[in-house]
Amino acid sequence: MKRLVFLFVLLTTAFHFSCSSDDADQSIDDYLKANNLTAQKTEDGLYYIIDVPGNDTKPKVNSTVRVKYEGKLLNGDVFDKSDDFKTSLSNVIAGWRRGMVLFGEGGKGTLIIPPSLGYGSQAVGAIPANSVLIFDVELLEVF
Repeated sequence: MKRLVFLFVLLTTAFHFSCSSDDADQSIDDYLKANNLTAQKTEDGLYYIIDVPGNDTKPKVNSTVRVKYEGKLLNGDVFDKSDDFKTSLSNVIAGWRRGMVLFGEGGKGTLIIPPSLGYGSQAVGAIPANSVLIFDVELLEVF
């Protein structure tokens, strides 16, 4: 009986996660269409648009970077921005770690981060739980 309950909880959790992922994908697809954008998607669900690829100096997932960025929600509300932000990629959300390595120094583009690679079901400051995050980024420097 315990195994059946465990299996039910496991399947219910997996179903809920896949529905949430499907909902995020649909919201992102709707956003892209509404804004006439074309994005690429990684295997883990990160959407990205590279406007300027930058040079051959690309960060690794544990590099320190200096970035100009603006973070907003799907409705356009800006929740954070900086003209000169320096951080280790090991200290940021998974969507940034996976996305910033796609740019070379001087690169510009957009990261569209599903909740699974952002803050998930946790609300953080002005960011509601289960939010898709959009970051317009410029990679200024890799250390």
